[in-house]
Parts: sequence; structure tokens; C-alpha cells
Amino acid sequence: MTGRTGKVLVAYGTTNGSTAQIAEAVADVLRKDGLTVEALPARSVTSMSPYDAVVVGGGLYAGRWHKDARRFVRRHGRTLAERPLWFFSSGPLDASAAERDIPPVPGVRKAMTELDANGHVTFGGCLEEGAKGWVAGMILRSGKGGDFRDFTQIEAWAGRIAGELTERGT
Repeated sequence: MTGRTGKVLVAYGTTNGSTAQIAEAVADVLRKDGLTVEALPARSVTSMSPYDAVVVGGGLYAGRWHKDARRFVRRHGRTLAERPLWFFSSGPLDASAAERDIPPVPGVRKAMTELDANGHVTFGGCLEEGAKGWVAGMILRSGKGGDFRDFTQIEAWAGRIAGELTERGT
């Protein structure tokens, strides 16, 4: 890894596209810092061999990471443990993620420990009209939807990752 520009994967699990937009924002910041980056749906990644570092994100649903993010981490765990790794979650439909650090849900915390991840952050979520799913419809009908993503916070976090990878020579 050292001495060459590596390739970074930003893999994500999303239902309605909100987490994908966060992943793309992370990838854009890493690219601006000179890194080669691919942002892909977690379910579409078949091999980790092209990547030297990984960011994995998942939407939160009922206190669990999106199933595609969970499956990705299980499927590629051994390889992920050998690379610089960060996680993010997207979910709270209120301002809480912008106001304080929200710890990872238990399943993500366990994966972080097992894979020696460098960090995790929870970003606000987004649930807007047209979202798929019965539960999403209930939340929207109760007036609890909206876009609570803070792209300034997202970009600052991605900038810190870019700095760490640049220092390592990834």
C-alpha cells in the first residue's frame, strides 16, 4: 500500500437512496484530495482485491444497519480486517446526529471491534414522500419525515479520512 495511490471503496446499503447520497458525498471529498474512489452499492461488490481502504455505510432501520451493509461486512470480513476501514450510519430523523455523537448500534460496534475499524459516525437520515416500505409510510404519515443530513458534517468527516489515508500513503 505504501508508496502508491491506492483505491478506496465506499460501499453502502440503502433503501431509498439517502445513504447512497451520503456515500457519494464522502467519495467526492476523497477524490478532491487526490484519491481514486469508487462508491458502490454494497450488494454489488464481488471482490475486495482492487481496494486498499474501505468506508462502509448503512441506513439504520429499527436499530439495525441496512441488510446489504451487514451482509457486505460478513462476506468480506477477513479482507476488511486487513485494510484501513471506517463505518458510517444514517438514520435519526431529527437533529440529534448534528447535536451530539451517536454511538454505533450494537451490530456495528461488534463489527468495528472484530475488524479493528478506525472509526464510526452516525449522520442524520432522510425520509421523504415516495419512500418505499410500510414503516416509512407510517413515519411520513405521522409527520416525522424530513431530511436531517448535514453535508458539512459529512464532508468534514470524509476530509479527516482523506487526511489519514494521505498520511499513510494509501
